[in-house]
Amino acid sequence: MEQRETARRTAAAIADRLASPEDLRGTALKQGWWPQSLAHGAVGVALLHIERARAEEGPWQRAHDWLACAAAGGAVGGPDAHLYYGAPALAFALHSAADRPGRYARALATLDTHVAALIRQRLQAAHARMDRGRELPELAEFDTIRGLSGLGALLLHRDTDPTLVEDVLTYLVRLTEPVKYDGEALPGWWSHLGPSGKRSPDYPEGHGNNGVAHGIGGPLAMLALAARRGITVGGHEEAIKRILSWLDGWQQDGEAGPWWPYWITRDRLRTGEPGPGPSRPSWCYGTAGFARAQQLTAMATGDHDRQRRAETALLRAMTDPGQRAAIVDLSLCHGFAGLAHITQRAAADAITPGLAECLPELLAPITDTAPERLVSTLCGPADGGDIGLLEGAAGTALALHAFSVGGPALSGWDTCFLIG
Repeated sequence: MEQRETARRTAAAIADRLASPEDLRGTALKQGWWPQSLAHGAVGVALLHIERARAEEGPWQRAHDWLACAAAGGAVGGPDAHLYYGAPALAFALHSAADRPGRYARALATLDTHVAALIRQRLQAAHARMDRGRELPELAEFDTIRGLSGLGALLLHRDTDPTLVEDVLTYLVRLTEPVKYDGEALPGWWSHLGPSGKRSPDYPEGHGNNGVAHGIGGPLAMLALAARRGITVGGHEEAIKRILSWLDGWQQDGEAGPWWPYWITRDRLRTGEPGPGPSRPSWCYGTAGFARAQQLTAMATGDHDRQRRAETALLRAMTDPGQRAAIVDLSLCHGFAGLAHITQRAAADAITPGLAECLPELLAPITDTAPERLVSTLCGPADGGDIGLLEGAAGTALALHAFSVGGPALSGWDTCFLIG
């Protein structure tokens, strides 16, 4: 069977398994039953059914049922809310489902009010921290998953509050300004925490995180995507240059192609040693995420040389058996689904040949598995499955659907990854 048709059928089989919240309630899940989680819960599953319904591949009722499940009991707000959880996640999904004027308009207007208040509170706290001049940021202040880069992605998705988008961009510009801490010059995004987002004895002096999910790759992508829409603020170009200069300084050119360390400790900053690598070339950390962020930046700034270098880095990573062997799951976050989807998005924009030809091999670990077996593996293994977008069945199905149709997402579901 032709691979695109296999992908379509497999995506449909996963969607059928995730047809109703009632069918999954009580199932053993790694992350538990977490309805308002875009990453692991009902919001992520809703996105799968929304995209399929918009493509006339599935019924709208499934999307409505999962959205109702996610919204039951009211939206979660406050300090725990972010793009991947609570009111912002619900707003992201409802906007994706609003395929005609007026659909979900009242709910979206209410959520917009809460989300805007949340973002303003986050911005106020971040600027106050920087004004004090003696504190380093937590990753959750600025990253894609929990921070202001992700909330900025939601604002771009909604496209209803350009002033607030500019406020987020102004903060990200300020974040890139160098700081002095303990008498040492550091990039403004250097965190006093470990990569887990918590204090760690293994990172007594913190670290500089490069990842798209939790590091400076997220702000870079946000700045680039906004610029591509013609939305810029004072210092925008300089901020992009500062981040690119940092990444260029840590780029390693190995036998398997360019790669970047996931993060830099203070000891490595002093010695210039990047640590071992390359590691798995995923979206969250790794060459796939780094390369796409730089490709987007190059397109925003008209830098064709950088665009070719970024695309070449992605191409070499996707064709290197050693790096592909480091991928051990099927997820969007750090698995084959994510590699395939980023490569498909990058190939659509590329001025470098060869990326689209990587897709069959990247998807083979998924499409070579019988749909029934794959569904069982993703949704119901003995140690618990994951139904969500980031590491679970819904995300894998969305990547398969995207490959099967060969075009951009109708719902914009992948904008929450800041990849386009």
